[in-house]
Amino acid sequence: MNVISEIQRINNLELTKGITHTSASWHTKYKDSAWINVGNLPLNLTEGDVICIFSQYGEIDDVNLVRDKDSGKSRGFAFVKYEDARSCVLAVDNLCGSLVLGRSLRVDHVEKYRLPKHVQEREEEEERIKNG
Repeated sequence: MNVISEIQRINNLELTKGITHTSASWHTKYKDSAWINVGNLPLNLTEGDVICIFSQYGEIDDVNLVRDKDSGKSRGFAFVKYEDARSCVLAVDNLCGSLVLGRSLRVDHVEKYRLPKHVQEREEEEERIKNG
């Protein structure tokens, strides 16, 4: 069973048992993470396209569309951060398995997201400047 059908199966089971939006939900494990992982993206999508698709479930705080180092072309997956972690549940439940330009999106929670090294270094430098 692939990830998309497994997420859909678990969501349907929660609906049947009436445990959605409760501490028994599988989403509870990720309640403190505002990041999701999006896979199987069409390669010609840009960060702006990803924002357009995912902003329907909440305010987007950051998008990391992973690109090939040499060519700069999309590698077909991204990490999206919402301002509110509850938006992740909506995005995972509603967009996992949805078709975008003929490709079924794989959307799942990220428990602990690590910023790319260059972004982390930039943020640390900005923090040092801010704090004197």
